[in-house]
Amino acid sequence: MPYTEILRLAFQNIRANMLRATLTLLIIAFGIMALVGILTAIDAIAYSLNDNFSGLGANSFSISRKGGDTRNNQGGRRQKPGDPIRYDVALQFKERFDFPATVSVSYYATNLATVKYAGEKSNPNIGFVGVDENYFGVKGMDIEFGRNFSKTEVYDGHPKVVLGRALVKTLFNDNPEKALDQIVMVGNNRYRVVGVLASKGTSMGNQADRAVYAPLANVRSIYGTADTNYDLVVAVHNAADLEAAQSEAIGLFRQIRGLRPGEKEDFEVFASDSLVAILKENTTNLRLATIAIGLMTLLGAAIGLMNIMLVSVTERTREIGIYKAIGATRKSILAQFLTEAVVICQIGGIVGILLGILVGNIVTPLLGGSFLVPWGWMVLGFTLCMIVGVVSGFYPAMKASRLDPIEALRYE
Repeated sequence: MPYTEILRLAFQNIRANMLRATLTLLIIAFGIMALVGILTAIDAIAYSLNDNFSGLGANSFSISRKGGDTRNNQGGRRQKPGDPIRYDVALQFKERFDFPATVSVSYYATNLATVKYAGEKSNPNIGFVGVDENYFGVKGMDIEFGRNFSKTEVYDGHPKVVLGRALVKTLFNDNPEKALDQIVMVGNNRYRVVGVLASKGTSMGNQADRAVYAPLANVRSIYGTADTNYDLVVAVHNAADLEAAQSEAIGLFRQIRGLRPGEKEDFEVFASDSLVAILKENTTNLRLATIAIGLMTLLGAAIGLMNIMLVSVTERTREIGIYKAIGATRKSILAQFLTEAVVICQIGGIVGILLGILVGNIVTPLLGGSFLVPWGWMVLGFTLCMIVGVVSGFYPAMKASRLDPIEALRYE
């Protein structure tokens, strides 16, 4: 019997038992919907968090002096702390680091500053940070109103500032446009406001909203000393080059520090890509758990489908006897019932996949992402439906193909 005829008979039998087939495929559809929906939601969350972490510096690393307060050598004596990263060293590294990356030099001067405007005054717990022209881009901080510092302003030390969003709320009644071009006092020094940062919130100890940023040379002239330590942050343009960039940065910084071959580094490199690694590990485990739960759901659907197919074989015993009497082979009977089970599963799978995509993408707009089509999970859904159809339909189909035609024709 041609397979097209077997397929036609399968659809015909499904239509003849529409209610039973619909209930069966709905069980499968909801199982696939849960599986694809949850996996799609996980992907949407993972992509959104990955973008956010990238904006927070997940594709960057910092270079800092090696501390001597908690690290001991093998003799039990404390290691000598590394020399501070001085201003000229930091600038030399920034100028000489020839790699597709952006280097930022900054100096966190104090977290006890007070900012005043007219009759308003902040609490004395404001961070005062000296930054260069690359700082906000490297740190993933957006200037919502106004502008960034120019290179000339940074290195000539112009008395200008960019305010965190919380300061604008305190000093300017949450009106950032009013803050632009106004004169504020940071301690006893006057500064003109040239920009206002977008809010970063206070998650994970982030206090960017409660800080004021001024050109690096200006802050250095007020707070800097011969032993001031400056912060170096490098953001690579391509995340895949992060490891290569670290290696090149270590080599260059050793050279600038004057370290001899074999001599240990007196500085440390901290990569922030561990955030992405943790995210990938956790989402992988979550996906595996979701697939396991989905498989258990589909196992219940498979048992239900097998039961339905066994009932169908019993109800169509005389029909099977007639097919065999007019020349149908065991192979064609087996193919007919197996095809019927697979068709029911695949229809349920298509419905489930469509519902799963819609359900999974409900979270995407909430995270500011775009609509996600999970091609990999769609293929997984179709594959699982095929497996469920074959496994559930094989025994009933085998039972039908082995029926004795004489006994089948006598069946009442």
